[in-house]
Amino acid sequence: MSAVSAHAPHDEAHAHEIPYATQLRSNRLGLWLFMFSEMFLFGALFAARFVLWGNTRPDLSQEIGLLATGILLLSSFFMYRSEVGAAHGDRTRFLRSALLAALMGTIFFVMVVVMEWNVFGLSGELFGIELFGHLKPSDGVYGGVFYAMTGMHALHVLSGIVLILIIWWNGRRGFFTPERHWGVEATAIYWHYVDVVWVFFYPALYLMGQVAG
Repeated sequence: MSAVSAHAPHDEAHAHEIPYATQLRSNRLGLWLFMFSEMFLFGALFAARFVLWGNTRPDLSQEIGLLATGILLLSSFFMYRSEVGAAHGDRTRFLRSALLAALMGTIFFVMVVVMEWNVFGLSGELFGIELFGHLKPSDGVYGGVFYAMTGMHALHVLSGIVLILIIWWNGRRGFFTPERHWGVEATAIYWHYVDVVWVFFYPALYLMGQVAG
C-alpha cells in the first residue's frame, strides 16, 4: 500500500502532461499560422514596389544583389543539412552546418547593411565593380520602398541568425535528439521562409523594370 502511495504523486503529475506528438502538431500549426500572417506584411511591401515604382527601378549594384542572393540561398542549403543532421543524430553535421548557415546569413546581412545601404558612406571598386551603393532613404519613392523592403527582410535575417546560434549552442549541450528536435525544425522552417521571401524581393528590386533616369 505504501509503495502505491509513493508512486501516486509522480504518476499523477505525468498524467497531465501533453503527449509530445500532440504538442509537436500544435507547435507546427502555430508556426505556420505565424508564417501566414507574415505573408501580409511582406505582400504589402511587395505590392508597394509595383504601385510606386511601376515599370521602373533605381540603379542598384547588380553584382552585390546577385552575390548576396547566392550566399543567402547557400545558407538555406546548410540549414537543411543541419536539420537533417539533427533528425538523424549526426551531431557533427548538425553543428557545423548550423554555423555555416549563420555565417552566410551574417555575410548577407553585412552585404545589405554595409555595402548596399552604405551606412558608413564608403566608396571603392574591385575589378571594375562598384562595392557600395548610393541610394538613400530620402531618395523619394525609390529610397523609401527599397529601404522598407530590404530593412524588413534584414530584420528577419538577423532574427534568424540569432535563432540558429541558439540552437547551435543548445545542440552543443546535447539538448536535441533525433526524436525531439523541434527547435531545429522550427528554425529551419523560419530560415527557409525568409529565403523564399528574398527570392521574390530580389527580382522585384534588382531586375524588373527599366532603370530610372
